[in-house]
Amino acid sequence: MTAEKMEFKTEIKQVLDLVVHSLYSHKEIFLRELISNASDAIDKAHYESLTNKEILEGEKDWKIKITADKDAGVLTISDNGIGLTKDEAIKELGTIAHSGTKEFITALQSKEVKDNPELIGQFGVGFYATFMVADKVTVVSRKSGVGDKKGVKWESAADGSFTVEDVEKEKKGTDIILHLKEEEKKYLDEWEIKSTVKKYSDFIEHPVVMDIEREQESKLDKTQKVKVKEEETLNSRKAIWLKNKSDITDTEYNEFYKHISHDFTEPAKVVHYKAEGASEFTSLLYIPSMRPADIYYKEYKIGPTLYVKRVKIIDHCEELIPPYLRFVKGVVDSSDLPLNVSREILQNNRQIEVIKNSITKKVLGTLSDMKEKEFDKYISFYNEFGRVLKEGVHMDFSRRETIGELLLFPSTKTEKDKYRTIPEYVDNMKEGQEDIYYITGTSLDEALKSPYLEAFKEKDYEVLIMLEDIDDVIMSSFEYKGKKFKSAIKGDVTLDKSEKDEKEKAGKKYKKLLDLINDRLDEVKEVRLSGRLKDSVCCLVGDEGEMDPQMEKLLKSMGQDVPERKRILEINPSHPIFEAMNRIFEEDRKSKVLEDYTDLLYDQALLLEGSKPKDSAAFAKAISKLMVENVQHVKA
Repeated sequence: MTAEKMEFKTEIKQVLDLVVHSLYSHKEIFLRELISNASDAIDKAHYESLTNKEILEGEKDWKIKITADKDAGVLTISDNGIGLTKDEAIKELGTIAHSGTKEFITALQSKEVKDNPELIGQFGVGFYATFMVADKVTVVSRKSGVGDKKGVKWESAADGSFTVEDVEKEKKGTDIILHLKEEEKKYLDEWEIKSTVKKYSDFIEHPVVMDIEREQESKLDKTQKVKVKEEETLNSRKAIWLKNKSDITDTEYNEFYKHISHDFTEPAKVVHYKAEGASEFTSLLYIPSMRPADIYYKEYKIGPTLYVKRVKIIDHCEELIPPYLRFVKGVVDSSDLPLNVSREILQNNRQIEVIKNSITKKVLGTLSDMKEKEFDKYISFYNEFGRVLKEGVHMDFSRRETIGELLLFPSTKTEKDKYRTIPEYVDNMKEGQEDIYYITGTSLDEALKSPYLEAFKEKDYEVLIMLEDIDDVIMSSFEYKGKKFKSAIKGDVTLDKSEKDEKEKAGKKYKKLLDLINDRLDEVKEVRLSGRLKDSVCCLVGDEGEMDPQMEKLLKSMGQDVPERKRILEINPSHPIFEAMNRIFEEDRKSKVLEDYTDLLYDQALLLEGSKPKDSAAFAKAISKLMVENVQHVKA
């Protein structure tokens, strides 16, 4: 049959070009990726064979075979796994169904790409790493258990197109044939192949084999040496998670982590334990040191690999871990679950809930120990994953205080690059202080200079500084040891009971002026005297429970409809400007100057919160007018 020529999707063309021309170092990862793909194909066939023996086609042993043909310059990686149909070959090898593809391409285009080969594995495009070392790749595959020998041949030279055609294939599974570039022929050397398999794929459960040529004595003439080829297994095939911790080296732990995570960095922590009792299982979990590039995408694969009695059941079992710990990688091997367990069964399985609770408790305990004993290391972890961990305060009510104790924040009392924990904050609260105060912002310097902190600084109250867009949503409803979190930029703030009485007296004194300002400003909900301002004249605040301005801006930037809401204008009654306005008010309540001052007050408040004046041209004109009047006054 004539081969059918097809074009790669646009994003594949970009990926191919970037992979081939940008990833100069770590080219050997192509072999890691192909062996991992072959292992996955065997796992799928193994799992399906539990209920459908035809998948086996009479074979009992699974294996991945590497064949090096130095004369032809060809390297072949074969497996006897699930295989591909023609439609699957076109879909799997010709497109990328991933919402983060644009971000992946952007990441590949960055200057750091040479030091980030793990991006290939993270975004599921490992197959295309073959084009770093091959100028042509041929895939010959046949689906397991189909009952005939009909297979498919897929071929491409990374030139923007590929061909597919029907072929006969005697055995099930897939052969990936790499026509190596002249300068990459070293990957045909026995030593190079062995060392690469040992480095990246030693813990693959299935045997990775290769025919090795050896000299031995001739059976016919013992004085003569003859060359024979024997199939040799290149990987140790040890289920590392089932070994005793004392028998595992740090290097072994780290290499297994790199294998399952497609990460080139070493993990921050290893969590390896065996649970006995109500549910028996072994887990080997890793807390990474670097944040995956796609952790915030909905397609990000969550959860450790689930094994049942050493049989891989599910690659990413999201039922085993809460979303706020989605950065945790690893494996869980259960002795209690049935081999034919499905996702539907998992969702309502008590054993899974027991395992999930155990893992969650263990990981949070490990993070707590790291925070107490290795604080510098914990800071590095937190800078990568703190935003993800913080989601747990909102999601996991039963553990919210435990998670809250893991959070770190700069504050008005911490030095640069130092952090305060919530327990430390509570221990240092002032006598009579009832709430935990925080302020949100986009930068530390901006937050520290905020007029919203003036009263807190005067009273020596510590304020936590929160710089992430989700902070207000999560922390505003949080309580720790009975202490509520209260925003410094929302609600009415009165830190001293005596000040409350003074403010009420001033409120009565200036009520008519405040009413006049309120009538003038349709944009505000209310005008009132402030308990939080000491040096600044005014600011805008929201009611308790209202959306934080930072979150509002974020949602608007994402194109979401945010209901317009009026906020409260707070005025400092002891500020000279307000006192001047009151004198003008007492002399002439209809003064045009009073109207101008009122508009300027509101524009000032907008500027202080990082917004634009309602009318920039009018604001500039009013400022210029005041400057001219001041100059004339000085001359006079």
